[in-house]
Amino acid sequence: MDLATLKAFKPSEYQEAADGYRATGDMASSAKDTVENQISAGIRNQLDGKTAEAALRELKEVSKNFHYVQTECGLVSTALNGFAFDMAAAKRKLEAVLEDAKAAGCTVGADGSVTYPAGGKEVDGKVPEGGTMPPDTSPTDPTAQALERQAANIHPNPNFGKAQDFANRIGDALKEATDADAKWAPKLRALKADDDLVVSDRDWSDAKSDMDGVRDAGKGYLDSLPHPPKDGSPKDNASWWKGLTPEQQADYISVHPDSIGKLDGLPAVVRDEANRTVLDETHGQAQLDYDAWLKKNPEPKRYGPYFNPMTGTEVKGAMVETQEWKDWEEKRKKAHKSLDGMNAIQERFDSTGTNGLPEAYLLGFSAEGDGRAIVANGNPDTADHQAVYVPGTTSDLGSIGGGIDRMTKVWHAAHDEANGKSVSTITWLGYDAPDDVVKDAPFEHYAYDGAPAFNKFLDGLDTTHTGDTAAHRTVIAHSYGTTLVGAAAQTGHVSADDLVFAGSPGVKVSGADELDVPKGHVWNEEADGDVVPDLGRYGHGGDAFIIPSDPQFGANQMATDTEGHSGYWDETSHGPSQSLKNQALVVVGKGDDVALKPSPGFGGADPDYWAHVK
Repeated sequence: MDLATLKAFKPSEYQEAADGYRATGDMASSAKDTVENQISAGIRNQLDGKTAEAALRELKEVSKNFHYVQTECGLVSTALNGFAFDMAAAKRKLEAVLEDAKAAGCTVGADGSVTYPAGGKEVDGKVPEGGTMPPDTSPTDPTAQALERQAANIHPNPNFGKAQDFANRIGDALKEATDADAKWAPKLRALKADDDLVVSDRDWSDAKSDMDGVRDAGKGYLDSLPHPPKDGSPKDNASWWKGLTPEQQADYISVHPDSIGKLDGLPAVVRDEANRTVLDETHGQAQLDYDAWLKKNPEPKRYGPYFNPMTGTEVKGAMVETQEWKDWEEKRKKAHKSLDGMNAIQERFDSTGTNGLPEAYLLGFSAEGDGRAIVANGNPDTADHQAVYVPGTTSDLGSIGGGIDRMTKVWHAAHDEANGKSVSTITWLGYDAPDDVVKDAPFEHYAYDGAPAFNKFLDGLDTTHTGDTAAHRTVIAHSYGTTLVGAAAQTGHVSADDLVFAGSPGVKVSGADELDVPKGHVWNEEADGDVVPDLGRYGHGGDAFIIPSDPQFGANQMATDTEGHSGYWDETSHGPSQSLKNQALVVVGKGDDVALKPSPGFGGADPDYWAHVK
């Protein structure tokens, strides 16, 4: 980098180029949304058959291309802004020293040399002559630097020291510009897609590498932007986001999608955009890792001869799975588990439009540890009715498909009862659920550890809602998820209008009046054959413990027609089960229409029982 080049450098030209790439990324994002939420959704809702399936497969690939273009253009835009920022800083330093040199009567040459005038006290009747300081040759060794300063101090012409300083400052500015150019050139060259139309797992893995590179190189630029509040409330986060320019918002999403995607208080469309990038990048790397695992651990022979355990002789024609294959399959499932969850989320995206199902929003995602995922059917920011589902023990990213499926069923059932009002149902796996019913579920720290995040998420829904009136919100919790909701009420405030518990082992409080909803708005389901409520009721050293299924707790006991601990969301050939429909009625604010269990008294008229409910 020479003097003339840095003087002529125009940061605005690169900033304008960044704006162009950002605009291209925005167009790609809009095209992706159109393909997924209008064209593909319309096909799923109205057409079927092999032709429709083939069209959907092709459209899915087109959507992948648009998303990849959006992501890469965002990175190019941020990189150009970062390069312009670094170069502008170097240019400001150069302009400052040129002004200082001019004011001191010095002349700067095209090569960076500095010519200084005569000056100082006369020596032998003559004013010390001027001269020319060569381009910056400042030493890096501390001793040499000290000698240079000493030489300047004892020189008879004070302009000598000034010129030396100007030359060094010019050199510093040129070096800073040269370093910026050397830093950014490979980062920008890396932002080049393969010459094909297939967005592969390798492409998404490389995109994550590109993102890390741009973030590291752009630290100076990114640090200059307003930072999100540390441990901010949803309102704090919303205020920070609204205070950013569109360019700054885009840059944050481009290089910090994982941070933006988890900020409660930001609009659903923003969190969804950020989290989908994290999802695709994580999926790409996870698939590569799984493929590498398969290559390193080839599948052994699955079937072998069966030997009679009594005689030890081989039974001709009988084959059984080998122990070696069983062990391998167990390890394979573990290696693929996070991919199962990510694929389930993608399948939900790919089902938009089916039977009128609205677009999905990914409001939270992480594959770290057991994983996290928050998936919404419909935009909660604009919905009239919201339902937030909290799953229980053994829930993790790998099994998120079950929770998504349950809330899809609730959406359909609630939509049918909503009288034209909009509904959004959300699967919230935002905590570390117990891994095992026996070993982990008895411990309450899982609930208390997750409670603050749950309350903050609900507060975030309050902050981002854009309707003229607040949304009617129902929290639906299952199994250990009900314990978390109770812990959230104990330690904070659960921002909900109704609470629905299903298969609850206990909610940390002994009565509905200790929860954060109006009287009569706590609902409970206990199906035949569900042993979990009894585990909670009698699992405390033999002493009975009050749980939501007990009359004295004060919850509305909803009628159920399903069996077991996991059947509350079952459907029948005629539509939703009664267990599911009752939940849907609560979700849309039709609690008076909910079917309740008959009281245990004769003829259904036990006033002591019903005194605790409604």
